[in-house]
Amino acid sequence: MSIFEYNGSALVAMVGKNCFAIASDRRLGVQLQTVATDFRRIYRIHDKVYIGLSGLATDAQTLYQRLVFRHKLYQLREERDMKPETFASLVSAILYEKRFGPYFCQPVIAGLGGDDQPFICTMDCLGAKELAKDFVVSGSASESLYGACESMYKPDMEPEELFENISQALLASVDRDCLSGWGGHVFLVTPTEVQERTLKGRMD
Repeated sequence: MSIFEYNGSALVAMVGKNCFAIASDRRLGVQLQTVATDFRRIYRIHDKVYIGLSGLATDAQTLYQRLVFRHKLYQLREERDMKPETFASLVSAILYEKRFGPYFCQPVIAGLGGDDQPFICTMDCLGAKELAKDFVVSGSASESLYGACESMYKPDMEPEELFENISQALLASVDRDCLSGWGGHVFLVTPTEVQERTLKGRMD
């Protein structure tokens, strides 16, 4: 079993019309044994930028603490929040810095940039970015997430339709992966508000 699948995970970010949603499952496991059913993989950097970290849970928490530290330094120096594109470059640089002993994480970054245009990207553990205009996925359920998102994604979705589509894609995908599941967390971000919703899984 790959170290990236040791704890199991499912992460997806999808864009809509001037909005985005990012969702993850809630299961924390040690291989096939479930340890917790309320684990968080999505972290807030500021109101318009969120990061999801799949992979090894301990590395994800360590990396998140480093990112919060670097963002606070940026706020002190620049007196503004980071744009999502800038934040993605920061994450990429931090990961590449540790390339000989990497963090075993595969980040998914989602944010609203200038003119409230959504930005999403993912990267591997060495910081190689993959940009997308529709959706990005990560985690042990990524193969089934690709299929579900390909069939459900539509351009320029309104926030409620986006929430419904990303939720259905996540729940359908984790049913096909024994290392992730137990419902999900969804963040729906528009220029004026952030909604956090919890999805119930089949076991709840």
